[in-house]
Amino acid sequence: MDFLISSAYAQAAPAAGAPNPLMSFLPLIIIFGIFYFMLIRPQMKRAKEAKAMVAALAKGDEVLTNGGLVGRIEDIADSFITLEIADNVSVKVQRNAVTAVLPKGTIKQA
Repeated sequence: MDFLISSAYAQAAPAAGAPNPLMSFLPLIIIFGIFYFMLIRPQMKRAKEAKAMVAALAKGDEVLTNGGLVGRIEDIADSFITLEIADNVSVKVQRNAVTAVLPKGTIKQA
């Protein structure tokens, strides 16, 4: 039955040199560099700034929380702060829930 199927023979090709290992990893190195400078580094910078902002909170600061509450800080503890969100209305939230420190007088303008 071999007469129906012709045998395929490999043609002699010139011997190729071994590829440089650095050239095979170069695209991965370039992609990692792009990810580092466009994603990882800016995220680390934002996290560092947020940590410094939370550490610098003081009594009397007007802040905005993740949940959208705007209030003035009445009391500060290690991991919680007490916000006055209206007259005689106070709420206790975690320090890490603070998104932004607002300029003085922002609450009175609203």
